[in-house]
Amino acid sequence: MEAWPRCLAQLEHEFPSEDIHTWLRPLQADARERALVLYAPNQFVVDTVRDRFLPRIRELLDHYAGSRDVAVEVGALKRAAAPSATPSSATPARVAEPAFHGNLDNQYIFENFVEGRSNQLARAAAWQASQSPGDRAHNPLLLYGGTGLGKTHLMFAAGNELLAKNPAAKVLYLRSKDFMDGFTKALYDPAATGGMDAFRKQFQGLDALLIDDIQFFAGKDRTQEEFFHTFNALFDGRQQIIMTCDRYPREVDGLEPRLKSRLGWGLPVAIDPPDYETRAQIVLSKARERGVPIPDDVASLLAKKMRSSVRDLEGALNTLIARANFTGRPITLEFAQETLRDVLRDHSVGISQIQKVVTDYFGLQVKDLIGPKRTRSLARPRQIAMALAKELTDHSLPEIGDAFGGRDHTTVLHACRQIRTLLETDGKLHEDWEKLLRKLSE
Repeated sequence: MEAWPRCLAQLEHEFPSEDIHTWLRPLQADARERALVLYAPNQFVVDTVRDRFLPRIRELLDHYAGSRDVAVEVGALKRAAAPSATPSSATPARVAEPAFHGNLDNQYIFENFVEGRSNQLARAAAWQASQSPGDRAHNPLLLYGGTGLGKTHLMFAAGNELLAKNPAAKVLYLRSKDFMDGFTKALYDPAATGGMDAFRKQFQGLDALLIDDIQFFAGKDRTQEEFFHTFNALFDGRQQIIMTCDRYPREVDGLEPRLKSRLGWGLPVAIDPPDYETRAQIVLSKARERGVPIPDDVASLLAKKMRSSVRDLEGALNTLIARANFTGRPITLEFAQETLRDVLRDHSVGISQIQKVVTDYFGLQVKDLIGPKRTRSLARPRQIAMALAKELTDHSLPEIGDAFGGRDHTTVLHACRQIRTLLETDGKLHEDWEKLLRKLSE
């Protein structure tokens, strides 16, 4: 529909470029009778577009196309397959190219990625990169966050989706160590490897390059130099680049400033630790994949106790399944508590630990946090610490109140409700909350 590009062009003058690239450019427009349908990659994008942009989109559409209804739905345009050309008898047969092996793990796809509030934006960005690779809005795409949060899963999912859309696409996945090892061998053993020309040639015909754990480039000056030139060549050729890092690259000591700058050219997206509901859903989803029934109370136990990473959740689930198969016992809450006793103990967080982490983060002292003062500089960190204690421990409200200077349980309940409300509206507090969760999960 011609009206949508005109609407989008006007919206680009009215909203920040980050909003345009994140929420509006991923939309695909289609006409349905007297309506414009905007397809979004997931429900999170649908809800955001409806809440923040839909009234203005309707106004602009009325202006450019007359009265039309607008619908925002999850989906994608169905594109007709291109007609196959009839080979001419006069055309010489092509020599078949050797099969391209891109190191992708085809088990990791979007369909088995469990989506939650902590990773919705990252999933949307990875999906969009797979739908329109090379687009400047998400090229390069950088997914960053702690270990075991799903960065590599999303990277593989984007690569596998690219291949599903175009089986002839050349998508190459490399760990940073693979890149470093290949570069070093090409540099110091050219007779065996073909030298630097052969090393560089492998990247020239790619449609997408996926590089995992770029933080390991830190301090490797010659490797960074080579990757810098590889990056530039791919970027200039509009070939999709997807990378992962365990933190925002500007926080990685030992990365060259010009490389840090390049890594911020496209779309950097954080993946935070999953919340309780997402962790429980991950356990149930992984159990279904393995064909093993897991009671809800067992999923709840793992989600409550194991907050650090998806990888740890899967490891605990694998342990349960293995022992159940070995002993012939059903997986019950009692069985899970018995089997994972030591694992769950190692992942426990205490109130005193929460208080220490919160006071260090805000530059306070524990004695002030639990003391009687109610100044704003103390009240908000105290409420955050109480809410974290409720979220991350099994202590009751009265027990948490006692640990915070003998405060009443109603004070703790008010703090939890206040923080939960502010997390929906206060961006700075939400950022502080996610950082504290990461520190408590380390």
